[in-house]
Amino acid sequence: MKRVITTAAVLSLAASFSLAGNIVEAVKVDSLDGFKCGNKLVKNIKWQDVVVYPQKTIQLNDKKANEINKNAKAKVVNVGALTDGKNVAIIVRWPDKTKDVFDCYCSDKYPDGFAVQFASSADNPEKLPYIGMGSDGRPVAIYIRKAYGKVFEPNGFGDVAHQVNPHNTNYFGKELKKFEEEAEKRGVGTYQKAFVSEGFRSMTEIKDNSVNYRTDMHYVDKRGLWGGTVIRPVKDDYAAPSKGEYAVSVAVWDGKELQRDGLKRLSGWIAVKMPGADNKELEKVVTEQVEGDVKKGKELAMTNCASCHRWSGAEMAPKYMAPGLYNIGGQATAAYIKESILDPSAVVVPGYNRNAHPNFSWYTVDDKGNRISTMPPFDYLKPEEIKDIVAYMQTLKAEVEK
Repeated sequence: MKRVITTAAVLSLAASFSLAGNIVEAVKVDSLDGFKCGNKLVKNIKWQDVVVYPQKTIQLNDKKANEINKNAKAKVVNVGALTDGKNVAIIVRWPDKTKDVFDCYCSDKYPDGFAVQFASSADNPEKLPYIGMGSDGRPVAIYIRKAYGKVFEPNGFGDVAHQVNPHNTNYFGKELKKFEEEAEKRGVGTYQKAFVSEGFRSMTEIKDNSVNYRTDMHYVDKRGLWGGTVIRPVKDDYAAPSKGEYAVSVAVWDGKELQRDGLKRLSGWIAVKMPGADNKELEKVVTEQVEGDVKKGKELAMTNCASCHRWSGAEMAPKYMAPGLYNIGGQATAAYIKESILDPSAVVVPGYNRNAHPNFSWYTVDDKGNRISTMPPFDYLKPEEIKDIVAYMQTLKAEVEK
């Protein structure tokens, strides 16, 4: 049965959302050639509702942006997938009342946008990459598209001559018209980039033509809704399905809220099932909701974690002393949280705010160049206590916008 969801209906689903939404089934189609957001193939998609939670990878040196996003709520987005056997398309649509397009060379205007992140491998779902940027030895491939109008400076061609205001040229009449036509032709009208990353500061744009992908964005004014698509090969050097399934996450930026870079909304890991796939292990990890004693878990977290980490209701620790846990329940798997408690050096997050005190370094480096977390292993806790802490931390997430 065809399923049509209005923006209001999408948002109304927030109250009943659970981690069960983190499984998306890719639908087989004849061909993805020429597929875009408004294509008729969209009617074949089996949409799944996924929550994207506010993420502040770093705190920007932007007082206004920080204030706007201080109490940002989560949003419900729709995620679907299509495949023709050669390629896979991840489709995201999300509510946004304002259409923000970057169409000037300015520093106070930011575009709406989205990203799709693939874990390079999900062979071991218990050890998926750090959400958002990957982690050492656990790379991710990231595809980003932002809403751009024609932008001339910089135009990406290393062409300085056509990056000047026409009034600052010596051209007049026909020569000026010719200059403006050339500048128009060289302007950048689409922002789409692919990256590979294995942790903070390692995000590297792929520029050697070794990645084959395309993206699309489309805004529906009547519904206040963006649609975005990333299409890439089913398998390449950067990501491949494990037992027929990908671990994928999605992110969206809202230009009106001055979001950019690490300031965005980000989902947890999603299992994208190719036709005929049945990777129960990955699906279990991305949907696991630990059945522990949340009340006891809170008490244990306040005793063992709150002296360094901060989260809503526990902000006693100095800022930047350790990674914030504000939305860890919406963006990290239970397995990841457990691993971080028992083996903090397994995934080290080296990036912290540049305003942090140097005494608050999150890691040291041993003689072999390995990063060692300054957080000690809490492996002396009882298994039940670990379970209770994880159950509590899974509740740490922002309220969903209604």
